Amino acid sequence: MRDRIFKSLLFLSSLLILFISGGIFYSLFSGSVQAFDEFGIIGFITSGEWNPNPGNEQYGALPFIAGTIATSFVALILCIPFSLPVALFNGEYFRGKKIAGVLGTVVDLLAGIPSVVYGLWGFYVLRPIVSSLGLSEQGLGIFTASAVMAIMIIPYAASLSTEFISMVSNELKEGAYSLGATRMEVIKSVIFPACGSGIFASYVLALGRALGETMAVTMLIGNTDNIPTSLFDTGNTMASIIANQFGEASGLKLSSLIAIGLLLFIITALINLLGKMIIKKFTK
Repeated sequence: MRDRIFKSLLFLSSLLILFISGGIFYSLFSGSVQAFDEFGIIGFITSGEWNPNPGNEQYGALPFIAGTIATSFVALILCIPFSLPVALFNGEYFRGKKIAGVLGTVVDLLAGIPSVVYGLWGFYVLRPIVSSLGLSEQGLGIFTASAVMAIMIIPYAASLSTEFISMVSNELKEGAYSLGATRMEVIKSVIFPACGSGIFASYVLALGRALGETMAVTMLIGNTDNIPTSLFDTGNTMASIIANQFGEASGLKLSSLIAIGLLLFIITALINLLGKMIIKKFTK
């Protein structure tokens, strides 16, 4: 009887998660209908104009999609050279050693820091550096926001990659060492082929984490409604435009912001689904 009750509770919990996800999607979609009816789904996605003036309103999501993609992928590119060495350090070179445990604890602590703290650090430390180098007039823009976001997702990607590297069979590595392989050759020819899909999945999931970042990006990207043409241009992301303008929005503008939220929901869900599929394939 207890097992049946427990199984039923688990089943109801699973259904609740599905209902919540479906409810989120339905509420976003219903709130977006006005914008889609006015501009069309394709027209809304591909339009680069954002004009909130009454009587001449025109809204398009393209500048914010471009800003989101630019900041997220630049952050991912900046993240890889730092997170992968940390993962190899903890998962292979010093696996089981005290120093790896200390570094792993620090990585986990960094992963738990609120994004607004990273945003404050970037605003008061990184922004003046970028400005002094002449890369951006005020130190604000795609690159500054991406750099801070990269620091945010490094612990996330490093922690996941460490787990996959540590899962590689010792027998495989010992067999390579017995044939005279060096540590570097073992990493290149044994570890990476064995857990490459898992490491890739960790970066896909880190990308999903970056796509929805709000506070740190809002504080550093410059918050302009234009399509960025370089890494040092100001812009907006899908999350930052919602954070900046949702409180004062109504009517068609409110529906357009909800439509942007729906697009962000779908993009993030697809990215995370891809990562889960790769992880599932790796762990079989």
